[in-house]
Amino acid sequence: MKWDWQAVGDFMPQFWDGLLVTLQALALGSVISFALGLVWALLMRAPTRWVTWPVGAVTEFIRNTPLLVQLFFLFYVLPEWGLTFSALTTGVFAIGLHYSTYTMQVYRAGIEAVPVGQWEAATALNLPVTRTWRVVILPQAIRRVVPALGNYVIAMLKDTPLLMAITVLDMLGQARLFSQEQFQFTEPLTVIGVAFILIAYLASLLVRALERRLVH
Repeated sequence: MKWDWQAVGDFMPQFWDGLLVTLQALALGSVISFALGLVWALLMRAPTRWVTWPVGAVTEFIRNTPLLVQLFFLFYVLPEWGLTFSALTTGVFAIGLHYSTYTMQVYRAGIEAVPVGQWEAATALNLPVTRTWRVVILPQAIRRVVPALGNYVIAMLKDTPLLMAITVLDMLGQARLFSQEQFQFTEPLTVIGVAFILIAYLASLLVRALERRLVH
C-alpha cells in the first residue's frame, strides 16, 4: 500500500466542507443539550409528580434508545406527520435531545452537591425562588459540573458521524463520498481520523482551561 499525497490534496476541499458541518453540528448540538438538560433537571425538582413522572419517563426513554434509531425516526417518520426539516437540522436536534438526558443527570448531581446551608441562607434572606436559583444555586452547581459537561461535548463529537446515516455530509460523509468517487479509502479516512483526534484534544484543553478559571 502506497500513501498518495495527491489524493490528500484532492480530498481537502471536501474535508473543509465536512469539517464545517461537523463543527456546526457539535456546537449547536451542545447548546441544545446544555440548555434542555438544565430544563429537564429543574423540572425534575418540581414539587408534584404530575411533572416529575412524565419528565422522568420521557428522558429515560430517550436515554435508553439508540441515537441512530432516533435519527431515523426524526428524519423519516416525522415527515409522514407533516413535520419536515433539513437533514442537518434534524441531526443537530437529535444529538442535542439525546445528550440532554445525560447532561440532565450532570446538572442534578451539581445541584444536589450545593451545601444545604446555601439554600437555608437564601431562605433566611427571603430571596425569591427565581433569584435563589439564578444567583445562589446555579452558579455553584454549574461550576462543579463543567468537566463532566466537557466530556459529553467530546462524546457528541464522536457521535457526529452517525449523521451520515440521514445524508448529512459531515467529515465522514465527505470521506465516504470521495472514496466512492476516487476508489481511494486510506487517505481520506486517515485525514478525518487525525482531525477527530485534534478536535477532541483541543476541546479537552478548552474544558480544562475553563475549569481552572471557574475554580479560581
